[in-house]
Amino acid sequence: MPFLDRPEAGRRLADRLLHLRGEDVVVLGLPRGGVPVAAEVARALGAPLDVILVRKLGVPVQPELGMGAIGEGDVRIINAEVVALTHVTDAEIAAVEKRERAELDRRGRRFRGGRQRAPLAGRTAVIIDDGIATGSTARAACQVARAQGAVRVVLAAPVAPPSACTALAAAADEVICLETPAHFLAIGEWYQDFTQTSDQEVVALLRGPAGEGVHPPAGIAPAGIAPAGIAPAGIAPAGTAPVSTGAAPAPAAPQDGEVVIAAGPARLAGHLSAPGAGAGIVLFAHGSGSSRSSPRNRFVAGVLAAAGLGTLLFDLLTPEEEQDRDNVFDIRLLAGRLGAATRWVREQPGLAGARIGYFGASTGAAAALWAAAGASGEVAAVVSRGGRPDLAIPRLAEVRAPTLLIAGGLDGMVVRMNREAQKYLRCENQLAVVAGAGHLFEEPGTLERAAVLARDWFTRYLAPAHARA
Repeated sequence: MPFLDRPEAGRRLADRLLHLRGEDVVVLGLPRGGVPVAAEVARALGAPLDVILVRKLGVPVQPELGMGAIGEGDVRIINAEVVALTHVTDAEIAAVEKRERAELDRRGRRFRGGRQRAPLAGRTAVIIDDGIATGSTARAACQVARAQGAVRVVLAAPVAPPSACTALAAAADEVICLETPAHFLAIGEWYQDFTQTSDQEVVALLRGPAGEGVHPPAGIAPAGIAPAGIAPAGIAPAGTAPVSTGAAPAPAAPQDGEVVIAAGPARLAGHLSAPGAGAGIVLFAHGSGSSRSSPRNRFVAGVLAAAGLGTLLFDLLTPEEEQDRDNVFDIRLLAGRLGAATRWVREQPGLAGARIGYFGASTGAAAALWAAAGASGEVAAVVSRGGRPDLAIPRLAEVRAPTLLIAGGLDGMVVRMNREAQKYLRCENQLAVVAGAGHLFEEPGTLERAAVLARDWFTRYLAPAHARA
């Protein structure tokens, strides 16, 4: 592990930024994880410390696809190409911006406690994060800093994949990264201690004297995420407390309703549809920025249900956890949540012996494969749609469940990633390329074809023996 924790990474990063000492610099941490790193840089440079707050504007029907970003000071950046391709109206953009602006303002008040943000006009903005995965948030932060008047933008992080560093060179005047591993999986893999940074810690760091070594006061404990586990929880209306299932297993019976799944301290909302009679159950792992309400996953779930299969669509993260972009790309965390949901299904009356399948989209596919690798035969089949199996390469050789990879024929990069990932799989596997489909399978008829491929794969491996016959 290259870094002990975030402060240690910040001290090492500061050594690479000493050439800025003496300039008119403002150090800006991306909350929450980037702030402890930025605090050490600010101390070393003798510069003021602040946060830079950005919010992605997601396309209404596909929130993980960004159509722009906003920042403080009424900064608004729109990607005209994405807007044109997705046919988003001005009214829809305004509605998304209003919602995200309210969250942006809330976080600003929470972190600064009423203090004004540091002015950037005519100054050098040094933007710090604890690591960079895709670079989308970092790119938006650079754009926001320029819109706020920064004459020079320096982007620095302890670790990032080479591709992200190359892409971000166009957004910043200087990009500095200590570690650029060719096989990058997740930021947390590069820290011995990657405990989630709490709001309280960010507030404490921002209140510390500028340019001095500031740390949270003793007694402020980061709100970490415990390893994903499972507490017995029954089916309950969304928003109610889970109900312990202490009774003996009951005969399988149809179930359809909102559920709450316990995963360590987290409570994850979901919807379970189980037809009973020994039917297999497919657990859905949504992509980054999406949720259990993903319209594409819901469509596929409907096709599977029509074939007699059960489905569980659930949120991999709580609303609070989603605010930290690191969590969205923490494949190990997401896989742990999927494993917790699997154990939860086994606790439900009549479902202990059900065959389990995983359906993953985008980063959810990496989580599904990672979880399947450690499931010791618990998972009977895996399907990836437009997925990123390359993010699970360290575990692919351990996957035993038959795996179907589905990619869009127009999505050349993902097709190549899936073909590369196939080289690591030792289980039965196939790659199906849907002609005329892009990454989101928005083209007419393409999502339907992908759903049929998934249905046939799961029916083959999950349905009762008499149904398969």
